[in-house]
Amino acid sequence: MSAQRPAPPDRPLRVVQWATGNIGTRSLRAVLDHPRMMLAGVYVTGPDKAGRDAGELCGTGPTGIVTTTDPDEILRLRADCVLHMPRASAPDELCALLASGANVVTTAGGFHHPASVDPALRARVEEACGRGGTSLYATGSSPGFITEAVPLVLASVQRRLEKLAIHEYADLSRRNSPGLLFDVMGFGGAPDGAFDEGRLAHVRSGFGPSLRLVADALGLPLDSVEARGRIATAARTTGIAAGVLRAGTVAAQRITLSGRRAGRTLLEFDATWYCTTDLDVDWDLRPTGWHLTVDGDTPLDIDMRFPVPLERMAAVSPGYTAHRAVNAVPAVCAAAPGIRTTVDLPLFTADLG
Repeated sequence: MSAQRPAPPDRPLRVVQWATGNIGTRSLRAVLDHPRMMLAGVYVTGPDKAGRDAGELCGTGPTGIVTTTDPDEILRLRADCVLHMPRASAPDELCALLASGANVVTTAGGFHHPASVDPALRARVEEACGRGGTSLYATGSSPGFITEAVPLVLASVQRRLEKLAIHEYADLSRRNSPGLLFDVMGFGGAPDGAFDEGRLAHVRSGFGPSLRLVADALGLPLDSVEARGRIATAARTTGIAAGVLRAGTVAAQRITLSGRRAGRTLLEFDATWYCTTDLDVDWDLRPTGWHLTVDGDTPLDIDMRFPVPLERMAAVSPGYTAHRAVNAVPAVCAAAPGIRTTVDLPLFTADLG
C-alpha cells in the first residue's frame, strides 16, 4: 500500500450523489459539509424525490442543486466523482459513468477484489475506465473498513500470522422493522431451514473478496472461502421492538466465512445478528460493533463498539458506510485509471478543515 497521499486539489472537487437512501442521504450531507467538495448533481430513483432541492433530502438549507431521475443529465455534468449508492451494483450505470469521465466510489460492492470479478465484467469496466481516464473503488463499513482497512493495519505489526478473525455483532432488539426481521431475515420462524445455499452464497460473494484481497496483500493467497450458517432460538417468549419473539423460534443468526490456506483457516469473518441475549445456547454475545483477534507473533485482541443507544442506532449507523466513501473521493480522483482497491490507494483520512 502506498504511503503517499494525493496532493490536495487546487479547486473543490465536483461530486455527484447517485441514489439517496439511508446511506446516500448521509453521504449527500457529508458532501455539502465538506470543505473541499462541491455538489454538482443528485440522481434519484423515485419520482417523489425528483425536481427537489438536494438540501430538502438531507435536512440542510437550499443548495440550488435540483435532483433528477435522468441519468443523461448526470453524465453531461462530467463531475470529478460520483458517489454511487444504489441498493445493488448496476454495471451499465457504472460503465456509463466511468466512460463519461467521472471517477466512481461505490458502496454497492462487487469490486473489492478485481481477480474475483467475472472476467467479462472486469474487462468491460476496465475498458470504460480507460476510455474515461477514470477509476472505480468499492468500499463501505462492512465490507470495506472492517474487512480491509483495519485488518491491513493490524497485520502491519506481524511477521507471522496464524489467524486473523473479525466478528461483527448487531443487536436488533430495538429495531422496529417487523417486515425486515420476521419476513426477510426469518427471525421468529421455525429453526429448520434458516440458511439455504443461496443465502450463504450471497454472503460469500459479498465478503469473500475482501478476505482474498487481504490475503493477497500479505502474500498468503487463499485456497478457498467457505461459508456456514448457524441459528439459535429464544429460550423464552420475549417482546422486542418489532413484535413478539416466541420461545423456540429463531432469535439469533451467525454466518461465518472461513478463508482457508494450506488446510487451515487463515482469515475469518462472522456476522452475528440477534434479537435477544436469552438464547438456548451460549454464543458469548457482545454489544453492537466489532471484535477482532490476531493470532501471530504479535497477538492482538480489539473491541470496537458503537457507543450509541440502540434506539438511535438506525439514525447513526449509515455514517459508518457513507463517510468512508466520501473520505475516499480525493484519493480515488488522484488514482490511476482502473479498478482500484484498498491496497492500491494511499492511506486516506478525513479532511475536517
